[in-house]
Amino acid sequence: MPGIDRRLIQNFEWTTFALVAFLGAVGVLNLVSASPEQTPGMPGTALRQLAWLGVGFCALLAGLLPDYRRLERLALPFYALCVVLLVAVLFVGPVINGSQRWIVMGPARMQPSELTKIAVLVLFARLLSRRASVADMTFGELALPGVLLALPVVLVLRQPDLGTALVIALIAGSFLLLARVRASFVVWMAGASAVAASLAWMFYLRDYQKERLLTFLDPDRDPLGTAYHAIQSQIAVGAGGLFGEGFLRGSQSQLDFLPEQQTDFVFSVLAEEWGFVGAGLVLCVYVALMLRGLLIARASKDVFGCGIALGVVALLFWSGAINVGMVLGVLPVVGVPLPFLSAGGSALVTNMLGVGLLMNISMRRYLF
Repeated sequence: MPGIDRRLIQNFEWTTFALVAFLGAVGVLNLVSASPEQTPGMPGTALRQLAWLGVGFCALLAGLLPDYRRLERLALPFYALCVVLLVAVLFVGPVINGSQRWIVMGPARMQPSELTKIAVLVLFARLLSRRASVADMTFGELALPGVLLALPVVLVLRQPDLGTALVIALIAGSFLLLARVRASFVVWMAGASAVAASLAWMFYLRDYQKERLLTFLDPDRDPLGTAYHAIQSQIAVGAGGLFGEGFLRGSQSQLDFLPEQQTDFVFSVLAEEWGFVGAGLVLCVYVALMLRGLLIARASKDVFGCGIALGVVALLFWSGAINVGMVLGVLPVVGVPLPFLSAGGSALVTNMLGVGLLMNISMRRYLF
């Protein structure tokens, strides 16, 4: 193959690819059960997810083929493009179910906030790699990343999309694991986060989002309203028992008791039909994928590659942890899809692009 180093092919990241392919296949199969369509053959939702999975593998290749080190000089333009798209959403994006999150592109819709997750992690990896000093970070050094993070977070909150804004903030915060930060700054950031949360509560969160948070603290507050999703989800998970009720036999999902079962609560369908064993197996695959990502970060030959790998792991970890926490009722419902399983093209393509970057870093460590 001209133009491609043979060593890249010889050191193809088969483990990561196999783990993602397994999760993608489980996602399509699970959506067959989660889809409300009662038509012969594969439901439309599962067919669309299968098509998006194909697009996602193209995104994986797009993240895999070019040398990831080229992204370092493109990090800021990529970030700026995503910010422009987030602003454009507020002016030209259609309002769907009270939210303005998408840009219509012919027959498809793109959610710029999902792509912003990749832009933020690449930008923060660049900032980390450009930092020459090994001393503790100063306030001035933290101020610029704080401003660069606040801009997309505020724009995403305006859509409104609390879940995605939270994931973007947590991805950026994960880079503190690589940077040396004084304990006093950690206290300062905790205080700043509390102030930011208060301002978000007063000026950005919609009434239904506030009600979700209050219901999480007091589930009996509105059991047939805002608490209904979480209650039905926990019933579905409990009904699965050890081995589950069987494929297409979940009472909560098949009788349409479980809201948003194709997106936010798709893990409830999995747990109800395949039980603790099936759900546990899928979670083990997620853990294996993230551990593989951490090993890739550790083996990376440069700080920029290590930062990107850590950012991708953070993306998958926080998205998965928040979603499963919502399903089990240990976290409030904030609308975060489960990577590779929830229906939706933008999130799936973004996660596949991130995995492509992860594989890129792993394969190119042999070329240094």
